[in-house]
Amino acid sequence: MGGHSFAIRAASRAGATALVASAVASPAAAALVGAPQPGQIGLLPANTPVQADIEWFHNAILLPVTIGISVLVLALLAYVVFRFNERANPTPSRTAHNGPLEIAWTVLPALVLVVIAVPSFRLLAEQLVIPEPDMTLKVTASQWHWNYGYPKDAGGFSFDSLIKEDKDLKPGEPRLLTVDNAVYLPVGKVIEVDVTSQDVIHSFSVPSFGVKIDAIPGRLNKAWFKPEQEGVFYGQCSNICGIDHAFMPIEIHVVSQDAYQTWLAGAKKQFARADGLDVADAERVIP
Repeated sequence: MGGHSFAIRAASRAGATALVASAVASPAAAALVGAPQPGQIGLLPANTPVQADIEWFHNAILLPVTIGISVLVLALLAYVVFRFNERANPTPSRTAHNGPLEIAWTVLPALVLVVIAVPSFRLLAEQLVIPEPDMTLKVTASQWHWNYGYPKDAGGFSFDSLIKEDKDLKPGEPRLLTVDNAVYLPVGKVIEVDVTSQDVIHSFSVPSFGVKIDAIPGRLNKAWFKPEQEGVFYGQCSNICGIDHAFMPIEIHVVSQDAYQTWLAGAKKQFARADGLDVADAERVIP
């Protein structure tokens, strides 16, 4: 039984590799790559409205506030060191309170928090309020791989996605991020992601999509994204979920509707079998 299951999995991986090569033949599919590059600084390229807003919030609000506070504290420390050292100030002041100063350092931080809170709440609402989805992707985490389930109207199939070993990598495929069976999704569609786990707590994280959601056993967490450009985007489990936590990557290909339909037609045949049962045929027979 174990050898039979291994043979099925090996055949599935080989077939999926062929599907990947045929489905994404157009150069547009690799127009944008959501993966880290050597020497890169900053966030990965945004490919959803949510992630674009996250980057704006980080660059326009958080960075200036952080830099401003750091510079102010550094200036105050330097002033204290040079103005109130023993040599410059041999007779220290006996002042214990300064009313205006105490009011200022209470009110000003509160105003800074208000400046941060207003766009932050708007961004949280944007992330949590899911618009009407065009399709739903079921994501199930396990130690240590992901399983992706497509809805019945897309074939009703599911497949495991495991990290590619170094010896199997092709030129251009990033190490520790490439998988054997990648997820394919159509560009410009609202994708709802339903995330759960079979064992421990994992975290489904794709930085370019602005998605980071916990996968918890016995609980279904929901998120969403709307990819705006075609390309290949990577993520990882971002919770420490066990010994192979670092080897649980996510690979998502965003392709045109035509390329998606081409991949879908092959994937239905490739993945619609489980333990010898044709899931697609069973669904047509069972009312």
